Amino acid sequence: MVAASALALAGLAGSGVATAAPQPDSTDDRTQVVHVHAKTQAERSAVDALGLDTTEHADATGVDVVLHGRADVQKLRAAGHTWTVKIADLAAEERANAAKDKAYAASTAESALPSGRTSYRHLADYTSEMADLAAKYPTKVKPLTLENTTVLGKPVNGIEITDGAANINDGKPVFLIMGAHHAREWPSAEHAMEFAYDLLESGDARNAGLLKGMRTIVVPVVNVDGFDISREAAPNGDFSTFDYEMKRKNCSISTKAPAQYTTGPCDDNLAGRLRGTDPNRNYPGFWGGPGASFTWSSDTYRGDEPGGEPEVDNIRKLVSSRQVTALISNHTYSNLVLRPPSLASTGFSPDEVQYRALGADFAAHNDYANIPSFGLYDTSGSTEDWSYWNTGGYGFTFEIGTEGFHPPFETGVVAEYAGLAPAAGAGKGGNREAYYRAAAATMDPTMHSTITGKAPANTTLTVSKSFTAATSEVLQPGGTTSPAITYIDNLASSLAGNGGAFSWAVNPSTRPFVVGRYGRDPQGPTQPSSSIANPAGVPAVGTSEFSEVTIEGMPTYDNGKVIFTFGWDGPNPDPNTDWDFYVYDADGNQVASAATLANPEIAAALDPVPGTYTVEAINYDNGTSADWTGTMSFEAPVPAYESGIKESWNLTCTNKQGKVIGSRSIVVDRGQSIDVGNPCNRKK
Repeated sequence: MVAASALALAGLAGSGVATAAPQPDSTDDRTQVVHVHAKTQAERSAVDALGLDTTEHADATGVDVVLHGRADVQKLRAAGHTWTVKIADLAAEERANAAKDKAYAASTAESALPSGRTSYRHLADYTSEMADLAAKYPTKVKPLTLENTTVLGKPVNGIEITDGAANINDGKPVFLIMGAHHAREWPSAEHAMEFAYDLLESGDARNAGLLKGMRTIVVPVVNVDGFDISREAAPNGDFSTFDYEMKRKNCSISTKAPAQYTTGPCDDNLAGRLRGTDPNRNYPGFWGGPGASFTWSSDTYRGDEPGGEPEVDNIRKLVSSRQVTALISNHTYSNLVLRPPSLASTGFSPDEVQYRALGADFAAHNDYANIPSFGLYDTSGSTEDWSYWNTGGYGFTFEIGTEGFHPPFETGVVAEYAGLAPAAGAGKGGNREAYYRAAAATMDPTMHSTITGKAPANTTLTVSKSFTAATSEVLQPGGTTSPAITYIDNLASSLAGNGGAFSWAVNPSTRPFVVGRYGRDPQGPTQPSSSIANPAGVPAVGTSEFSEVTIEGMPTYDNGKVIFTFGWDGPNPDPNTDWDFYVYDADGNQVASAATLANPEIAAALDPVPGTYTVEAINYDNGTSADWTGTMSFEAPVPAYESGIKESWNLTCTNKQGKVIGSRSIVVDRGQSIDVGNPCNRKK
């Protein structure tokens, strides 16, 4: 083993706003979790661009970052950011968590999980348990080995769960649930595995219908190499470069890495845990854009080329060869249900209304925040930003829990999955119920498309299309960009003809990327602007005061956007005066925030639901110098952008000799069913 100082990490320049707030001692070399003060999406993206170990735990006040010693502290300070320490000694926290896990496993015969598991699995446990389920339920479980082995030559395994599982060409819609894109996020794999047990052994009354009507594919560990190294690592607990338990990436060796960092095994080399590519920044959709690093040693390194990692190619090929109408990629941590877009500049998807409602359905059970991915900060190259825009299937990321990458098993897995205290979803069903809702959505014909007809026995129907797509313009060192890179996607899935009628669940023939972007036509005038009442007096620094406003709706007004503007002035204003503002709906959900150093502060929300809203005004600094005033104004809905372009599936029929005996083009939209008759009658 080599000294941690052997690897000097490259970083990116960042931007931020410095304040006079005291900061942690930069001579402290312990690993810490800090909450960086970044009140806007742009500021959080700037933090992420520093190349530090940014977590997915973010809110309207900032983002959590793991600082691995003095160098990271100095980099964050040099960029002008301020922060609050959440965990002063992460190594000590990890040792305490390990002790909790040991005590829980020793004292608990069986947990509330469907498997009864009481401790984190190892890779061998996943492999053996999936094999056991396949042997125990031979007609309901089909073993699955993805096409590529990993960088280290290991297989990536999963299982398919449905009645008649051996027939993968049964036309059923597919729900894909995955874990461990990121090696250290152990609960993500546990959650995926537990849902397999739920479908097969829980006795839930819904299981019979789900196994009859849809197929669930479970891939608990996508990043096999990284997970195995993380799970088997000696528990150093120091979060250093060589604390392999904290490995996030896979084991690929970048061509950009200096020669001295390209030798040695993945679990013992000069680059330490920082060797590899972040699989969830390597998908080709929008690859190379903001929110992923071009520095080979960064925890969010995007990889040498789009989609170039074997683990990523595995998932692309799996999704491209099945009609995956719903997908959940599990991660830790932040109590979030995330949906595309991951880049704010992309614009809301054309399916935003249905997409958002589906996320809200999940969040009703795990009590996570339901937001678009860019609401945290911009990211590029993530799973569903490829899968949704290019295949049309709804994809989500679940960020599980709030305690860390692999917190105590009892809270990070058992409570979060089963919906038990102290999880946010306690008493609401937890992630278990959210997954069941996702499975139900997989079968919902309004969520995908349907092709019906009749096909002779011993024939195979195939829908396919190939297209060229492009990455983002590729960010380069120094803030420059190079042209987007084109890549080809080939989508093809099949249905076995049985001599009778068929109903085939497919994704829409036109890619969402081509369809357009969300919007709607105005149905009435906008609500007139109005002032926001400021209560008498000024709250003390660090405390709040509250006002109420009413937003009206149809048939009187059609408000596509509400804009809250807050300013402050006075006869002798202090330039350091700062007010922050948050807006909540009637259920207490935050719908808008204005918490920067700007004056005026401006917050906005799209398509506000009519009702009473509460405005919280926080005296962040010296509000007695200049009290605030506020106005509420409205804008009309922005009409949707619709390209008018329709793409088609190429539908072919082949006989048992493999000869194409029929071919036609099929255009089918989301929620639409089209009867194609006998597609084997029309000659190619």
